[in-house]
Amino acid sequence: MPKLITGGLGFIGAYLAHALIKKGEEVVLFDIVSSSPLIKDIKEKVKIVQGNLASWAEVLEAVKEYRIDGIYHTGALLSASAEEKPITAYEVNAGGTFNVLEAARLFNVDRVVFTSTIASYGLGLERVNEDTLQMPISMYGVTKVFSERLGEYYHRKFGVDFRAVRLPSIIGPGRGGGGASAYSTLMISEPALNRPYQVTVEEDVIMPILYIKDCVDCLIRLYEADNTKLKRRVYCIAGFSPTAREIANEVKRVIPSADIQFKPDRELTEIVRSWPKYLDESKAHAEWGWKTKYFLRETVEDFIKEVQAHPERYG
Repeated sequence: MPKLITGGLGFIGAYLAHALIKKGEEVVLFDIVSSSPLIKDIKEKVKIVQGNLASWAEVLEAVKEYRIDGIYHTGALLSASAEEKPITAYEVNAGGTFNVLEAARLFNVDRVVFTSTIASYGLGLERVNEDTLQMPISMYGVTKVFSERLGEYYHRKFGVDFRAVRLPSIIGPGRGGGGASAYSTLMISEPALNRPYQVTVEEDVIMPILYIKDCVDCLIRLYEADNTKLKRRVYCIAGFSPTAREIANEVKRVIPSADIQFKPDRELTEIVRSWPKYLDESKAHAEWGWKTKYFLRETVEDFIKEVQAHPERYG
């Protein structure tokens, strides 16, 4: 029976679709848009449903029509857009999660895996884990905390097998340039395409990062984890936490001619500095065997290799 990916044409959703197809799964992609260059090579192997997460009827119909037995809920209005359109963010992010969970309850969906975020925490935190108090300052973060709590409620009240990960900034080919964290992707992808790049934060800024291949792997592994070993519904995923200068140095190790300059924007720098710098993934490791595999060197090498192999896709 098929797996449904909400936000299926987005960055995480598209990579996840590739991985599930490779595993022999049937995949249905639910998204507000109907096309993406990131799924061009698997377009004939997936079903695409154009729909709005905020629409109860559209979510319900997708789950019912395709007899979905598992949902990866990655769809959401992201941070910058959520600040510009808080009402839409509430409807899509909070309302969308309600719609997904209610559809899962009504149609006995086997499992729901949800992507939460480091943005669910508050200011002034150096290290965080699953038990750190969440006091988000953005609409995006608020809706993610709500979605976590709602998923836990549906698990307790109705037995919906809800599982979630709190992710750091996800980087990889095709991520795009939106948001304060985009520098961590663009300072790798632009030099890989022989283009200069000006980094918008200060050199010593530290940000937790997870490579897209690790991100997809952790979602699938959590989906497949033995429920009897899970002691909670939400887990932190650590990735690695380099400074912007460390990323630049690693890129220049692989591409000595890389033209990377630092032209920090004060506002963007302060936004990134406000985020936690380190996540603790020890509970995910202990309970379902997760461990980050791509660290700075592995990430930069693989990232550049992928971009240079498919410049037409990522250029």
